Amino acid sequence: MTITHVSGGSSAEGAPLQAAMPTRNDSHRLRRDAQRRSRLGSAAYHLGMIVVCAIVLYPAAWMFMSSLKPSSEIIGNVNLIPENGSLDNFATALSGIAGISFWTFFLNSLIIAVFSVVGVVVSSAVAAYAFARIEYRGKKVWFALMVATMLLPFHVTIIPQYILFQNLGLINNFGSLLIPKFLATEAFFVFLMIQFLRGIPRELDEAARIDGAGHVRVFSSIILPLLRPAMITAAIFTFIASWNDFLGPLLYLKRPDLYTLPVALRLFVDQTTTSDYGAQVAMAVLALIPVMIFFFVFQRYLIDGVATQGLKG
Repeated sequence: MTITHVSGGSSAEGAPLQAAMPTRNDSHRLRRDAQRRSRLGSAAYHLGMIVVCAIVLYPAAWMFMSSLKPSSEIIGNVNLIPENGSLDNFATALSGIAGISFWTFFLNSLIIAVFSVVGVVVSSAVAAYAFARIEYRGKKVWFALMVATMLLPFHVTIIPQYILFQNLGLINNFGSLLIPKFLATEAFFVFLMIQFLRGIPRELDEAARIDGAGHVRVFSSIILPLLRPAMITAAIFTFIASWNDFLGPLLYLKRPDLYTLPVALRLFVDQTTTSDYGAQVAMAVLALIPVMIFFFVFQRYLIDGVATQGLKG
């Protein structure tokens, strides 16, 4: 049976219909055209992404390559490849400033960052458990006050906080930077953990309480293991913020042997003579390495922590 019989017309009328039907060659040609358009689109997409990555990564690449240049090549020079590259800047940075070695500044930054992480994670987890799992009078008011503190700029509290620490004798030591971390003053991380806890079924708590567990046992044995993604997220952001903090150590630390790396970097900028920009960039590169290691080790937990889904009841 031919198409002309199906259409009920003559062979002369069926000829246009046969001509309109795609042949095997037409199908191959259409498939090749589609594959060519797909390859062109993919090539354009990857080329665009390469350009965007080059623009985004150029400042970091310039900083790493400038650490190998002498100071005279750094200012006003946007080239990546050094003309007279050497490791002299790293030797100068590691020798320290004013008789204080680089490792003293590094150790100060490490102490503040590590204890800040411990303080923020522990205190925020305890406060979040109290808001999410314990019923007490005025809880909604305290929760609203805590959320309201996120609206206050840090600069508003600088002066009263400095006066308070001065009266307590905490100026010129690490206590002024670390004690607030153990008092759940980071409201954002408390709120983050509360949202995560709201996704964890209360039946787990109730089952443990039926077995005789108190709040301490429920918190340490059940809540803490499930809260780990949110705690790691808080730890990552706290470590990066504490490691890079410049204003806090500049305000509360007066002795050079207590300075952290961000404050020590400022010492390379001399307002009266030639500043050693090469050593400053080299120290910035050395200061960046721990943050990058910490981020790449724990970054896979970021999505789980921010998702705040927990377990479904």
